[in-house]
Amino acid sequence: MTVLTVAPTEIYESGDSALRVVAISETSEDNWLTVHRLAGWLEECGAEGLHAAVPTYDSVLVEFDPVMVSAGQMRAFVKLGLGELGRSAGSSSAPREFDVPVVYGGEYGPDLEKVAAFQGISMEDVIRLHTEKTYTIRCLGAPAGSPMMDGPAFPKPVPRLKDPRLSVPAGAVSVAGRQAVIAPAKAPGGWCVIGQTPLSVLNIRREPLVPYQPGDIVRFRQIGAADFHTLAGLELEAQAQS
Repeated sequence: MTVLTVAPTEIYESGDSALRVVAISETSEDNWLTVHRLAGWLEECGAEGLHAAVPTYDSVLVEFDPVMVSAGQMRAFVKLGLGELGRSAGSSSAPREFDVPVVYGGEYGPDLEKVAAFQGISMEDVIRLHTEKTYTIRCLGAPAGSPMMDGPAFPKPVPRLKDPRLSVPAGAVSVAGRQAVIAPAKAPGGWCVIGQTPLSVLNIRREPLVPYQPGDIVRFRQIGAADFHTLAGLELEAQAQS
């Protein structure tokens, strides 16, 4: 049995009803795996007073009811979980893969030219770099379970917009810093929109509301405007396992 590395951590109080557990390994992948495995262990154990464990890139927010359990008791439980991770193998389930068709530039990606100019490369190179790799979903963000991913291998981090948009359409494919994201729902946003997928990501009649989870894989694929209208309204689904 292969036991995965558990990154060293630091635990901080976050108000009177939460702890923030931060992984501090020099290896970002170890940090990410540690906080997500810890969050899964905490949720599965369902300790008395635990409300939620919300993982990000390198930390997990552990929310609890301070009437039912003290910060010290929850801290001890978190340390117990970290010890259990050090004696157990990681999940054996394979990540699911999602193919995301995207129309780049123009009305679908109004910031594509701006991103290309800032990077000192062509718009075609921006698209190539965005589509030539796969992306691991690192965590779910706002709004509505946005899949937060590592970004393309651009020469420089992408600056956010000086004036955020009041409305970014559902399906917007955006970049900022060293990250990439898809907008599941219409919302304000300050990231650079380089394209849009016609697929519907959010389904309020589904539980969970989005079809992916952290650890799943995304690949972006360029399509034309005619294909956008053909695919509009279809739901994003995981690829069939071979």
